[in-house]
Amino acid sequence: MLKIKSSPYTHYAFVTLLLLGLITTILFSITLVRYPVPFTTVFFILVDNIIPITHVQWSPVEEKVVEMVRLPRILGACIIGAGLSFAGASVQGLFRNPLVDAGIIGVTAAAAFGGALGILLFDTMAYVFLCAFIAGMSSIVIVRFIASVNGRTSVLTLVLAGVVVSTLFGAGMSIIKLMADPYQKLPAIIFWLMGSIASINYEDLGIFMITIIPACAILYAIRYQLNIMSLGEEKAQALGIKYALIQWIILISVSVIAGAVVATSGNIGWVGLIIPHVARFFIGADHMRLLVVCGLMGAIFLIMVDNISRAALPQELPIGVVTAFLGVPFFLVILRRMHKRSGWNDD
Repeated sequence: MLKIKSSPYTHYAFVTLLLLGLITTILFSITLVRYPVPFTTVFFILVDNIIPITHVQWSPVEEKVVEMVRLPRILGACIIGAGLSFAGASVQGLFRNPLVDAGIIGVTAAAAFGGALGILLFDTMAYVFLCAFIAGMSSIVIVRFIASVNGRTSVLTLVLAGVVVSTLFGAGMSIIKLMADPYQKLPAIIFWLMGSIASINYEDLGIFMITIIPACAILYAIRYQLNIMSLGEEKAQALGIKYALIQWIILISVSVIAGAVVATSGNIGWVGLIIPHVARFFIGADHMRLLVVCGLMGAIFLIMVDNISRAALPQELPIGVVTAFLGVPFFLVILRRMHKRSGWNDD
Protein backbone atom coordinates (compact mmCIF):
# COMPACT_ATOMS: atom_id res chain seq x y z
CA MET A 1 0.00 0.00 0.00
CA LEU A 2 1.15 3.49 -0.80
CA LYS A 3 0.69 6.62 1.25
CA ILE A 4 -1.89 9.03 -0.14
CA LYS A 5 -0.13 12.01 -1.73
CA SER A 6 -0.47 15.44 -0.14
CA SER A 7 -2.60 16.87 -2.96
CA PRO A 8 -5.95 18.15 -1.58
CA TYR A 9 -7.81 16.47 -4.45
CA THR A 10 -6.48 13.03 -3.57
CA HIS A 11 -7.28 13.71 0.09
CA TYR A 12 -10.87 14.65 -0.72
CA ALA A 13 -11.18 11.59 -2.94
CA PHE A 14 -9.89 9.39 -0.11
CA VAL A 15 -12.32 10.94 2.39
CA THR A 16 -15.19 10.50 -0.08
CA LEU A 17 -14.23 6.85 -0.52
CA LEU A 18 -14.21 6.34 3.24
CA LEU A 19 -17.58 8.08 3.58
CA LEU A 20 -19.13 5.83 0.93
CA GLY A 21 -17.54 2.86 2.68
CA LEU A 22 -19.08 3.94 5.99
CA ILE A 23 -22.57 4.27 4.48
CA THR A 24 -22.25 0.86 2.82
CA THR A 25 -20.99 -0.69 6.05
CA ILE A 26 -23.95 0.72 8.01
CA LEU A 27 -26.50 -0.60 5.51
CA PHE A 28 -24.78 -3.97 5.23
CA SER A 29 -24.53 -4.36 9.02
CA ILE A 30 -28.27 -3.83 9.47
CA THR A 31 -28.95 -6.91 7.33
CA LEU A 32 -26.79 -9.29 9.39
CA VAL A 33 -27.10 -11.99 11.99
CA ARG A 34 -29.97 -13.86 13.64
CA TYR A 35 -32.92 -12.21 11.91
CA PRO A 36 -31.61 -11.45 8.41
CA VAL A 37 -33.28 -8.62 6.51
CA PRO A 38 -32.58 -8.21 2.77
CA PHE A 39 -30.44 -5.24 1.79
CA THR A 40 -33.15 -3.76 -0.46
CA THR A 41 -35.70 -4.05 2.35
CA VAL A 42 -33.39 -2.20 4.74
CA PHE A 43 -32.86 0.53 2.15
CA PHE A 44 -36.59 1.05 1.55
CA ILE A 45 -37.42 1.00 5.27
CA LEU A 46 -34.93 3.80 5.87
CA VAL A 47 -36.05 5.76 2.80
CA ASP A 48 -39.68 5.49 3.97
CA ASN A 49 -38.84 7.77 6.90
CA ILE A 50 -37.86 10.52 4.45
CA ILE A 51 -40.08 9.84 1.44
CA PRO A 52 -43.17 7.77 2.36
CA ILE A 53 -43.51 4.67 0.18
CA THR A 54 -47.06 3.82 -0.85
CA HIS A 55 -46.71 0.09 -1.44
CA VAL A 56 -45.06 -1.30 1.68
CA GLN A 57 -43.32 -4.60 1.00
CA TRP A 58 -41.95 -5.43 4.45
CA SER A 59 -43.41 -6.75 7.68
CA PRO A 60 -43.85 -4.74 10.92
CA VAL A 61 -41.32 -7.08 12.57
CA GLU A 62 -38.67 -6.24 9.96
CA GLU A 63 -39.35 -2.54 10.38
CA LYS A 64 -39.02 -2.77 14.18
CA VAL A 65 -35.81 -4.81 13.95
CA VAL A 66 -34.25 -2.30 11.55
CA GLU A 67 -35.37 0.95 13.18
CA MET A 68 -35.56 0.14 16.88
CA VAL A 69 -32.94 -2.56 17.42
CA ARG A 70 -30.15 -2.48 14.85
CA LEU A 71 -30.06 1.12 13.63
CA PRO A 72 -29.42 2.78 17.03
CA ARG A 73 -26.83 0.13 17.87
CA ILE A 74 -24.94 0.59 14.60
CA LEU A 75 -25.14 4.39 14.78
CA GLY A 76 -23.85 4.14 18.34
CA ALA A 77 -20.91 2.04 17.17
CA CYS A 78 -20.27 4.63 14.45
CA ILE A 79 -20.18 7.56 16.88
CA ILE A 80 -18.15 5.69 19.51
CA GLY A 81 -15.59 4.51 16.96
CA ALA A 82 -15.21 8.01 15.51
CA GLY A 83 -15.03 9.62 18.96
CA LEU A 84 -12.39 7.25 20.32
CA SER A 85 -10.31 7.70 17.17
CA PHE A 86 -10.55 11.50 17.45
CA ALA A 87 -9.52 11.27 21.10
CA GLY A 88 -6.64 8.89 20.38
CA ALA A 89 -5.20 11.02 17.59
CA SER A 90 -5.49 14.16 19.72
CA VAL A 91 -3.73 12.82 22.82
CA GLN A 92 -1.05 11.22 20.65
CA GLY A 93 -0.41 14.62 19.12
CA LEU A 94 -0.47 16.36 22.49
CA PHE A 95 1.88 13.89 24.18
CA ARG A 96 3.98 13.45 21.03
CA ASN A 97 3.75 9.71 21.60
CA PRO A 98 2.01 7.26 19.24
CA LEU A 99 1.68 4.66 22.01
CA VAL A 100 -0.97 6.45 24.09
CA ASP A 101 -4.73 6.84 23.99
CA ALA A 102 -7.42 8.43 26.18
CA GLY A 103 -6.67 5.99 29.01
CA ILE A 104 -3.27 7.61 29.59
CA ILE A 105 -4.85 10.51 31.50
CA GLY A 106 -6.78 8.18 33.81
CA VAL A 107 -10.26 8.98 32.52
CA THR A 108 -11.04 5.42 31.39
CA ALA A 109 -10.14 3.85 34.73
CA ALA A 110 -11.99 6.59 36.62
CA ALA A 111 -15.16 6.25 34.52
CA ALA A 112 -15.04 2.46 34.91
CA PHE A 113 -14.78 2.89 38.68
CA GLY A 114 -17.71 5.32 38.71
CA GLY A 115 -19.86 3.02 36.59
CA ALA A 116 -19.09 0.01 38.77
CA LEU A 117 -19.92 2.07 41.86
CA GLY A 118 -23.21 3.08 40.24
CA ILE A 119 -24.08 -0.56 39.53
CA LEU A 120 -23.22 -1.46 43.13
CA LEU A 121 -25.31 1.29 44.71
CA PHE A 122 -28.19 1.80 42.28
CA ASP A 123 -30.47 -0.24 40.05
CA THR A 124 -31.08 2.24 37.22
CA MET A 125 -28.74 2.86 34.29
CA ALA A 126 -29.29 6.61 34.54
CA TYR A 127 -27.41 6.69 37.85
CA VAL A 128 -24.74 4.35 36.46
CA PHE A 129 -24.16 6.76 33.58
CA LEU A 130 -24.09 9.75 35.91
CA CYS A 131 -21.59 8.14 38.29
CA ALA A 132 -19.32 7.01 35.45
CA PHE A 133 -19.37 10.37 33.69
CA ILE A 134 -18.74 12.37 36.87
CA ALA A 135 -15.87 10.08 37.88
CA GLY A 136 -14.35 10.27 34.41
CA MET A 137 -14.47 14.06 34.36
CA SER A 138 -13.14 14.32 37.91
CA SER A 139 -10.05 12.34 36.90
CA ILE A 140 -8.83 15.11 34.60
CA VAL A 141 -9.07 17.62 37.46
CA ILE A 142 -7.09 15.29 39.74
CA VAL A 143 -4.48 14.58 37.06
CA ARG A 144 -4.08 18.24 36.26
CA PHE A 145 -3.76 19.14 39.96
CA ILE A 146 -1.09 16.48 40.54
CA ALA A 147 0.84 17.40 37.39
CA SER A 148 0.83 21.19 37.92
CA VAL A 149 4.02 22.55 39.43
CA ASN A 150 4.44 26.31 39.83
CA GLY A 151 1.60 26.89 37.40
CA ARG A 152 3.17 24.76 34.63
CA THR A 153 2.23 21.29 33.48
CA SER A 154 4.68 19.25 31.45
CA VAL A 155 3.69 16.34 29.24
CA LEU A 156 5.82 13.92 31.24
CA THR A 157 4.20 14.82 34.56
CA LEU A 158 0.75 14.51 32.96
CA VAL A 159 1.56 10.97 31.85
CA LEU A 160 2.92 10.03 35.27
CA ALA A 161 -0.08 11.59 37.01
CA GLY A 162 -2.39 9.68 34.68
CA VAL A 163 -0.67 6.42 35.59
CA VAL A 164 -1.02 7.20 39.30
CA VAL A 165 -4.71 8.09 38.98
CA SER A 166 -5.42 4.99 36.87
CA THR A 167 -3.76 2.81 39.51
CA LEU A 168 -5.75 4.51 42.27
CA PHE A 169 -9.10 3.98 40.57
CA GLY A 170 -8.06 0.44 39.61
CA ALA A 171 -7.55 -0.31 43.31
CA GLY A 172 -10.96 1.18 44.02
CA MET A 173 -12.43 -1.10 41.36
CA SER A 174 -10.96 -4.13 43.13
CA ILE A 175 -12.62 -3.05 46.38
CA ILE A 176 -15.97 -2.67 44.62
CA LYS A 177 -15.68 -6.19 43.17
CA LEU A 178 -14.98 -7.57 46.65
CA MET A 179 -18.03 -5.78 48.08
CA ALA A 180 -20.42 -6.70 45.24
CA ASP A 181 -23.02 -9.45 45.52
CA PRO A 182 -21.38 -12.41 43.69
CA TYR A 183 -24.72 -13.59 42.29
CA GLN A 184 -26.16 -10.35 40.88
CA LYS A 185 -24.04 -7.23 41.12
CA LEU A 186 -20.62 -8.74 40.42
CA PRO A 187 -21.60 -10.46 37.13
CA ALA A 188 -23.27 -7.22 36.00
CA ILE A 189 -20.12 -5.20 36.81
CA ILE A 190 -17.79 -7.65 35.06
CA PHE A 191 -19.94 -7.85 31.92
CA TRP A 192 -20.30 -4.06 31.79
CA LEU A 193 -16.55 -3.59 32.14
CA MET A 194 -15.90 -5.87 29.15
CA GLY A 195 -17.74 -3.39 26.92
CA SER A 196 -20.98 -3.84 25.04
CA ILE A 197 -23.15 -1.71 22.76
CA ALA A 198 -26.00 -4.25 22.60
CA SER A 199 -28.28 -2.09 24.75
CA ILE A 200 -27.66 1.25 23.02
CA ASN A 201 -30.92 3.03 22.20
CA TYR A 202 -31.97 6.41 20.90
CA GLU A 203 -31.61 7.94 24.38
CA ASP A 204 -27.95 6.95 24.35
CA LEU A 205 -27.60 8.48 20.89
CA GLY A 206 -29.03 11.67 22.36
CA ILE A 207 -26.32 11.57 25.03
CA PHE A 208 -23.71 11.15 22.31
CA MET A 209 -25.15 14.16 20.49
CA ILE A 210 -24.47 16.43 23.48
CA THR A 211 -21.14 14.91 24.54
CA ILE A 212 -19.09 13.02 21.95
CA ILE A 213 -20.06 14.96 18.82
CA PRO A 214 -19.45 18.47 20.30
CA ALA A 215 -16.15 17.29 21.80
CA CYS A 216 -15.04 15.96 18.41
CA ALA A 217 -16.10 19.24 16.79
CA ILE A 218 -13.96 21.18 19.30
CA LEU A 219 -10.94 18.97 18.62
CA TYR A 220 -11.44 19.45 14.88
CA ALA A 221 -11.72 23.22 15.35
CA ILE A 222 -8.27 23.36 17.03
CA ARG A 223 -6.60 20.96 14.57
CA TYR A 224 -4.17 23.66 13.45
CA GLN A 225 -3.14 24.41 17.05
CA LEU A 226 -2.82 20.67 17.65
CA ASN A 227 -0.27 20.48 14.84
CA ILE A 228 1.81 23.15 16.56
CA MET A 229 1.31 21.56 20.00
CA SER A 230 2.87 18.36 18.67
CA LEU A 231 6.13 20.29 18.14
CA GLY A 232 6.57 20.62 21.91
CA GLU A 233 5.74 23.24 24.52
CA GLU A 234 8.65 25.61 23.89
CA LYS A 235 8.18 25.74 20.12
CA ALA A 236 4.42 26.07 20.45
CA GLN A 237 4.72 29.03 22.81
CA ALA A 238 7.35 30.61 20.56
CA LEU A 239 4.82 30.44 17.72
CA GLY A 240 2.23 32.26 19.80
CA ILE A 241 0.10 29.31 20.94
CA LYS A 242 -1.55 29.58 24.36
CA TYR A 243 -0.20 26.21 25.37
CA ALA A 244 -1.94 25.79 28.73
CA LEU A 245 -5.35 26.79 27.32
CA ILE A 246 -5.16 24.47 24.30
CA GLN A 247 -3.87 21.68 26.54
CA TRP A 248 -6.90 22.11 28.81
CA ILE A 249 -9.27 22.10 25.82
CA ILE A 250 -7.76 18.88 24.46
CA LEU A 251 -7.76 17.11 27.81
CA ILE A 252 -11.34 18.08 28.66
CA SER A 253 -12.64 17.15 25.19
CA VAL A 254 -10.89 13.77 25.32
CA SER A 255 -12.24 13.21 28.84
CA VAL A 256 -15.79 13.97 27.70
CA ILE A 257 -15.49 11.47 24.83
CA ALA A 258 -13.95 8.69 26.92
CA GLY A 259 -16.28 9.33 29.84
CA ALA A 260 -19.40 9.18 27.67
CA VAL A 261 -18.23 5.97 25.97
CA VAL A 262 -17.42 4.17 29.22
CA ALA A 263 -20.60 5.44 30.90
CA THR A 264 -22.87 4.07 28.18
CA SER A 265 -20.96 1.09 26.81
CA GLY A 266 -18.26 0.04 29.25
CA ASN A 267 -14.57 -0.22 28.47
CA ILE A 268 -13.90 -0.37 24.71
CA GLY A 269 -10.16 -0.29 24.21
CA TRP A 270 -7.62 -0.22 21.39
CA VAL A 271 -9.72 1.80 18.93
CA GLY A 272 -8.08 5.11 19.82
CA LEU A 273 -4.66 3.49 19.73
CA ILE A 274 -4.55 1.61 16.43
CA ILE A 275 -6.81 3.67 14.14
CA PRO A 276 -4.61 6.83 14.23
CA HIS A 277 -1.66 4.64 13.23
CA VAL A 278 -3.54 3.32 10.20
CA ALA A 279 -4.67 6.83 9.24
CA ARG A 280 -1.13 8.22 9.51
CA PHE A 281 0.14 5.42 7.31
CA PHE A 282 -2.14 6.66 4.52
CA ILE A 283 -2.09 10.45 4.93
CA GLY A 284 0.70 11.35 7.35
CA ALA A 285 0.64 13.10 10.74
CA ASP A 286 -0.95 16.42 9.71
CA HIS A 287 -3.96 16.85 12.01
CA MET A 288 -5.60 19.15 9.48
CA ARG A 289 -6.42 15.97 7.54
CA LEU A 290 -5.77 13.24 10.07
CA LEU A 291 -8.75 13.80 12.35
CA VAL A 292 -11.43 13.39 9.68
CA VAL A 293 -9.80 10.25 8.29
CA CYS A 294 -9.43 8.87 11.83
CA GLY A 295 -13.10 9.49 12.54
CA LEU A 296 -14.29 7.71 9.40
CA MET A 297 -11.88 4.80 9.82
CA GLY A 298 -12.77 4.43 13.49
CA ALA A 299 -16.49 4.36 12.71
CA ILE A 300 -16.06 1.67 10.03
CA PHE A 301 -13.73 -0.36 12.25
CA LEU A 302 -16.02 -0.45 15.29
CA ILE A 303 -19.09 -1.29 13.20
CA MET A 304 -17.23 -4.23 11.66
CA VAL A 305 -16.01 -5.32 15.10
CA ASP A 306 -19.60 -5.20 16.35
CA ASN A 307 -20.63 -7.41 13.43
CA ILE A 308 -17.99 -9.93 14.49
CA SER A 309 -19.14 -9.81 18.11
CA ARG A 310 -22.71 -10.53 16.99
CA ALA A 311 -21.93 -13.25 14.46
CA ALA A 312 -18.79 -15.05 15.65
CA LEU A 313 -20.50 -17.30 18.22
CA PRO A 314 -24.08 -18.30 19.09
CA GLN A 315 -23.75 -16.10 22.19
CA GLU A 316 -22.83 -12.47 21.58
CA LEU A 317 -19.29 -11.50 22.58
CA PRO A 318 -18.56 -8.27 24.48
CA ILE A 319 -17.22 -5.80 21.96
CA GLY A 320 -14.35 -4.80 24.25
CA VAL A 321 -13.08 -8.38 24.18
CA VAL A 322 -13.17 -8.48 20.37
CA THR A 323 -11.33 -5.16 20.02
CA ALA A 324 -8.62 -6.51 22.33
CA PHE A 325 -8.25 -9.75 20.34
CA LEU A 326 -8.03 -7.82 17.07
CA GLY A 327 -6.13 -4.83 18.41
CA VAL A 328 -3.14 -6.54 20.02
CA PRO A 329 -1.81 -8.45 16.97
CA PHE A 330 -2.82 -5.64 14.63
CA PHE A 331 -0.94 -3.13 16.73
CA LEU A 332 2.14 -5.36 16.83
CA VAL A 333 2.13 -5.52 13.02
CA ILE A 334 1.78 -1.74 12.79
CA LEU A 335 4.53 -1.23 15.34
CA ARG A 336 6.92 -3.49 13.43
CA ARG A 337 6.22 -2.46 9.84
CA MET A 338 4.77 1.03 9.75
CA HIS A 339 6.11 2.99 12.70
CA LYS A 340 9.14 4.37 10.87
CA ARG A 341 6.95 5.63 8.01
CA SER A 342 4.03 7.00 10.03
CA GLY A 343 5.11 10.61 10.54
CA TRP A 344 6.79 10.14 13.94
CA ASN A 345 10.32 9.60 12.68
CA ASP A 346 11.84 12.32 14.84
CA ASP A 347 10.50 11.04 18.17
